[in-house]
Amino acid sequence: MRKPTRRRFAKTVALAAAAASPPAAGAQGHEYSDLCSRTVSLDGEWLFRLDPNDEGKAAGWMRRAPGSAWRVVTVPHTWNVEPENAGYHGAAWYAREIDAPREWQGACVRVRFGAVYHTAEVWLNGEPVGVHERLGYTAFFCNLTPAIRFGEPNRLVVRVDNSFRDDMLPRGRSFDWAADGGILRPVSLHVTPRVFLERFEIEAEPIDGNRRARIRVRVFARNDSGRPVRIQVHCRAVEEASGREAVQVPPSPPILTPSGISQTIDLEPAVFDNPRLWHFDHPLLYRLEARLTVDGRPGHSASETFGIRKIEVRGAAFYLNGERVWLAGVERMAGSHPEHGMAETGAWIRHDHDDVKKLNCVFTRVHWPQDERVLDYCDRHGIFIQLEVPAWGRRTFRDLTPELEKAIAENAADHLREMIDQNRNHPSVFSWGLANEIGGQDSTAQKFVRGLFARARLQDPTRPLTYASNSLQRNPGNDVAGRMDFIMWNEYYESWMRGDVPAMERNLKAIHDAFPDKPVVISEYGYCECRPAHSGGDAKRIDILKRHTAVFRKYDWVAGAIFFDYNDYRTHMGDKGAGPLEQRVHGVVDLYGNPKPSYAELRREMSPIETLEAEAGGGQIRVRVTVRNRLPGYALRGYTLRWIVFGFGGLPMETGFRPLEDLAPGAEKIVTATYDAEGAKRIQIDVLRPTGFSARRLNVML
Repeated sequence: MRKPTRRRFAKTVALAAAAASPPAAGAQGHEYSDLCSRTVSLDGEWLFRLDPNDEGKAAGWMRRAPGSAWRVVTVPHTWNVEPENAGYHGAAWYAREIDAPREWQGACVRVRFGAVYHTAEVWLNGEPVGVHERLGYTAFFCNLTPAIRFGEPNRLVVRVDNSFRDDMLPRGRSFDWAADGGILRPVSLHVTPRVFLERFEIEAEPIDGNRRARIRVRVFARNDSGRPVRIQVHCRAVEEASGREAVQVPPSPPILTPSGISQTIDLEPAVFDNPRLWHFDHPLLYRLEARLTVDGRPGHSASETFGIRKIEVRGAAFYLNGERVWLAGVERMAGSHPEHGMAETGAWIRHDHDDVKKLNCVFTRVHWPQDERVLDYCDRHGIFIQLEVPAWGRRTFRDLTPELEKAIAENAADHLREMIDQNRNHPSVFSWGLANEIGGQDSTAQKFVRGLFARARLQDPTRPLTYASNSLQRNPGNDVAGRMDFIMWNEYYESWMRGDVPAMERNLKAIHDAFPDKPVVISEYGYCECRPAHSGGDAKRIDILKRHTAVFRKYDWVAGAIFFDYNDYRTHMGDKGAGPLEQRVHGVVDLYGNPKPSYAELRREMSPIETLEAEAGGGQIRVRVTVRNRLPGYALRGYTLRWIVFGFGGLPMETGFRPLEDLAPGAEKIVTATYDAEGAKRIQIDVLRPTGFSARRLNVML
């Protein structure tokens, strides 16, 4: 165990700050000017200690220099992946020093935590600067300016608590994933003028048959200058890839803004021609660039990416940019690598989501708000994702007093508000999920979901709302699922639910009969080896995947299906493994990402290519591509046929490409090509998506 050294401890952020420091400027200039704006990562070495007796606050740990009982850890961090601390749920402390150069005087200095599970109290130099309570999966800022000392080291201290609590979501021990405590996601220092842009709400959709796009922008600007100022907002949208300007948004009129408030500014809508639309196969992004003028002088600037696309629920169908789609994919349970836990690295997030793309996933859901790096991946590589309030399981509403019911409702509203505020500009966010498996025919659960539905509709009227039900087996019409924009059903016949495939199909049709004007999404299905009676291993998982998916494809009102799940997952409910490897065996890969035989079968079932057949010989290739007509069903545009010829020593010797013409669901296409026949042993044929991922592969032996 390394002991803390103050010089080494402060070094990283001090060097980063010094390297980024602009030429000296006066305090008056930094109040308004953007010269000092910068972001400094605070990831890396922090000091850490557990507080099993919860004595730290009374002992004044936030004011005392860390001693020998503290050790060095790397943030993002969770102690629950350490074998000796895997079962610890309680208080812990983090500390580090940050330098604030004198050049920052007059600026606003804030720290942003991507997520701290689940309660964080923050001090700077012994002064309280923020609390984020019972909200473990959303980001928050703390304003350090009143307590910061410019030109000298500052001690930042965070108390974290991951105790199981009954007055929050997820409630108590009711939920089925890892309750990892710690500073789970990246931390950064944000230095801005004292009048600054906080965030944006961007609504962008195609109009006039996709020939034009309309953009609406709401800006939140903060004045912490200590005096009233007159602010004006200027925005433009540019293509992310090229930087080419798409449209100038009409500027706001000058607005007198008192000190100490966040000003909400709605800009006039802007319309432009020939937009590049976001689609999971064509994840094209724009960037909003905004700047302030303050009392007529140039001020803070900021930007954010967004996409132009339109999701519609029409009758029992989904439409994307006016075109009907049947969506399919797989759910990933974050926090499951035993060495990272919920403090996932960027490299591991990319590893898993690259894998999810290889599995042909274009649609997924998650049980709690995700790391912003997950959403950024989905935006840039094309995965629709449903984010959810972490209300999980029937025990959420068990043994409630009026006080607890009120506390949980308020906590859910806070989760929803922060989740939407922080993620609404991501084009990959398909819908907002309000709960999972909470017993939707129970009156208390129904009241809870209806309340969240009303709040979510007011906050974001552009996206569909739903909840994932596992209570549609009897009297489905009585379930609060009927109040949602589309139906989600967690279907576990032959696993958690008794009954066979014919019974499942009868149940599915009964759900449609109860809600004939709504799409049905199978929000979970699969096989968990989570009980002694659950036998058959991965072969059983493959069998359920194939036979159940075949039933879903029979009905065009089954608009989506999400297999559960991608990975075996860490959970405090785990029935297998111990310590950091306590888990449920449910996935097509293990905790370390190693694929099982079901991986290949899931890849085939989630592909929009129903069949890929080929004949080859004598230097000729003839390939037949057949597109599924539903689930997953969507038009293929910009796809490419690629072949690789393997010869000498089994090595690749030759490759070729042929663009495929646009193919509608159910279409068939035959492609012919030539290759150099000399020494050819095998030809690998892939149908490539526009994003570069293979949608289907075939090997032809010669």
